[in-house]
Amino acid sequence: MTIKVKAIIGSTSSKSYNLKVVQYLQKKYADKMDITPVFINDVEMFSVDIERTPPRHVVKFMEDVRETDALLFAVPEYNFSIPGALKNALDWLSRSNFAIKEKPTFIVGASMGVLGSVRAQLHLREILSNPMLSPSIMPNNEVYIGSIHQKMNEDGDFIDQPTIDFLDVVVNNFLEFYSKTTVKM
Repeated sequence: MTIKVKAIIGSTSSKSYNLKVVQYLQKKYADKMDITPVFINDVEMFSVDIERTPPRHVVKFMEDVRETDALLFAVPEYNFSIPGALKNALDWLSRSNFAIKEKPTFIVGASMGVLGSVRAQLHLREILSNPMLSPSIMPNNEVYIGSIHQKMNEDGDFIDQPTIDFLDVVVNNFLEFYSKTTVKM
């Protein structure tokens, strides 16, 4: 069985390294996971004024995320935190009747800096702990890919063997985590 995974791309950049990481995972692990990127570029700003009648891009985003077996967040770091567009998307999800509650989830993050989005991922985990969100996040498998521009070639393939090996371990851990998590459901 192939797991259907929606990958929320935390960047709105067309040249996002985090999107390239997701595309790499999508290609390399196609026999295990059907990964579909979900973009937040067109998700309008959250406001209680439009909460009850969300715009069509918001509705589509929430449907995309709701209709999946598992989630993957690919998060860059902007000014020591998550990008504002990702926070906005999470604000909408927190108002979507528990669309991601207990969904098996893992997080990756890449940056040109050496820390690979550590602070952004800490903030993301804190935000996701909100009871209105609360996905089931795979523990003990933090994926911080620092100096991404030196580990990936222009075709979007990793050229750094330790990173490739680590991603193999993380994906296998996630498949095991997914199996254990879905048995409980």
